[in-house]
Amino acid sequence: MLLSHGAGGDCRSPLMGAVANAFCESGYAVLRWDLPFRQRGRGSPGGSGERDREGIREAVQALREQAPKVPVYLAGQSYGGRQSSIVAAEQAEIAVGLLLLSYPLHPPGKPAQARTDHFPSLRVPAAFVHGTRDPFGSIEELQEAIKLIPAKTALKIVKGAGHGVPPKSAAELPEWFPACMRDDG
Repeated sequence: MLLSHGAGGDCRSPLMGAVANAFCESGYAVLRWDLPFRQRGRGSPGGSGERDREGIREAVQALREQAPKVPVYLAGQSYGGRQSSIVAAEQAEIAVGLLLLSYPLHPPGKPAQARTDHFPSLRVPAAFVHGTRDPFGSIEELQEAIKLIPAKTALKIVKGAGHGVPPKSAAELPEWFPACMRDDG
């Protein structure tokens, strides 16, 4: 699993550590890393995100060189999840599934600026984990947006959570996530 952080964080954030640890304890290999904008020392992504998406593609290639027969999942919190989902929409064979934590459906208070143009192109299963108090999109808005995705989807609702799933919620994800990726799940 390639785990990408949000725009305001890095790979050392408590959520990234909790998700990586939970999945590693369940038998996954997880690479949590800093997106290219953070590696360049920038405080925010800026621009279109193309450099970060290219970084995701390069990181997946590096993972495949290390373990060519192991399936790769793309995962990310907020911005990292958005960029991962765009990569998967552009190149379906890059991953077997997505884990999207606190997907930034739209900027806070601006529901007309939906970040879902690529959803109809997603051909890999996508699992969303979202808080009931997330200003980047309500549960209802996300449920409607997910209908745009032609692949299998799942939504895990975290009551009371804002933008950024509480790290303690990560412990239950490895048990929930595999079922989301199967056709019978």
